[in-house]
Amino acid sequence: MSAEVATLLALAVPAATALLIAMSDGRPNQRETVTLTGAASLFAVVAGLAGQVLGGARPSTGAWAVMPGLELRLAVEPLGMLFALVASSLWIVNSLYSIGYMRANREPRQTSFYVCFAVALAATMGIAFAANLFTLFLFYEMLTLSTYPLVVHKQDGEAVRAGRTYLGILLSSSIVLLLTAIIWIQLRAGTGEFRPGGIVAAMSPGEIGVLLAMFAFGIGKAAIMPVHRWLPAAMVAPTPVSALLHAVAVVKAGVFCVVKVVVYVFGLETLTGAGTGGWLVYVAGATVLIASTIALYQGNLKRRLAYSTVSQLSYVVLAAAVLTPLSIVGAALHIAAHAFGKITLFFAAGAIYTAAHKTEVSELDGIGRRMPWTMGAFAVGALSMVGVPPTVGFVSKWFIAGAALQAGQYFALTVIVLSTLLNAGYFLPIVYAAFFKRAHAGEHAHEHGEAPWPIVVALTATAAGTVLLFLLPGLPLELARQLAGVKP
Repeated sequence: MSAEVATLLALAVPAATALLIAMSDGRPNQRETVTLTGAASLFAVVAGLAGQVLGGARPSTGAWAVMPGLELRLAVEPLGMLFALVASSLWIVNSLYSIGYMRANREPRQTSFYVCFAVALAATMGIAFAANLFTLFLFYEMLTLSTYPLVVHKQDGEAVRAGRTYLGILLSSSIVLLLTAIIWIQLRAGTGEFRPGGIVAAMSPGEIGVLLAMFAFGIGKAAIMPVHRWLPAAMVAPTPVSALLHAVAVVKAGVFCVVKVVVYVFGLETLTGAGTGGWLVYVAGATVLIASTIALYQGNLKRRLAYSTVSQLSYVVLAAAVLTPLSIVGAALHIAAHAFGKITLFFAAGAIYTAAHKTEVSELDGIGRRMPWTMGAFAVGALSMVGVPPTVGFVSKWFIAGAALQAGQYFALTVIVLSTLLNAGYFLPIVYAAFFKRAHAGEHAHEHGEAPWPIVVALTATAAGTVLLFLLPGLPLELARQLAGVKP
């Protein structure tokens, strides 16, 4: 199979999976077999491309000219390869988890759920492998629209209001700011191609500063404050959707786009020379600390995890804004680290809801005795968010902190230290209460154990992945180094 064909298949496989799922409506076993087969096939295709990228190749497709100067084209570079590997591998475990969750909770409209999920993965692959800003924007919007039905899946008043917030913020920010910035660059630079070193060197520092702000806030999926309210609102969706939003696709697409724009549109040297990007360190740092503080006071488990996500995403933006090759390595690694850690936490939250019907942090005393696998996995995910070895969260934070120290960015270093303490403050008490406190009288009136086995297998797999990426970080680390031009 040629590299061009494999690149196209990365989009075609999830798109075809969506069609086959729709044709399996009314046949749950067939529908779920198609979903798992499609997810495994996508990962096989992406893994095949990974070997070529690690070897120095940059597979690409021919261009389809929509109009003069605007082309749809795909190209695989190290950051996109890392994002595609994360998304495609986690689609497999998320699909397994979804089977257990959707059946156990007797969720309605399951076929449309799996269809939209597959379409969202096709859009995610398009974002990962976009060769230019125009292609990136089209798939970015496709991802927003394909995940909207998932956010409003329950179709009650709360879900509809959340969906309105979701669409309103993401579409308005992308159309008003992101699209305008893309058109501006297309006109001034004469191209929207992603190129190492950037394409805006000929622009004035003032222009570069304004464009950076438009990208930072126009990429609403990165959830930089104040463009973040869509994310907590979307927590009304079923837990597999929350996992998609927070780990597999949506928010990862946001921070991926920020890093890709910094490296391939602006360029580290251009931004450093222009001296107009320093403010982004402070905006990202403020988002990290404010969101962590808000998370500390959230009693609902999923909302606590949502604000944790807002905070953790801005670690990636903060690292990118430090503007050194080492910080770019840290930013890329944290995309993978957060994906595995946070999906584990959301899987655990859904398992608790499925087995024990608990949604509040205050209800989790002693639950670790009844659900040891679930809460053990939760503990692993929590430690990764804090940045404790042997979890991959330690690796990415180590690179980000080292880059901040090396660059003399003491504000960024202070943010990392303070937020680590806040992370410990809102995660570790949950773990302690689950295993070392006794349930209140009548708290567990009905007997329950673990959630159905597909749920437990999925959350155990992602927890194991969080540790394995600490022990064997070679693949993501090499891709991150290729991205930043850092030699081992």
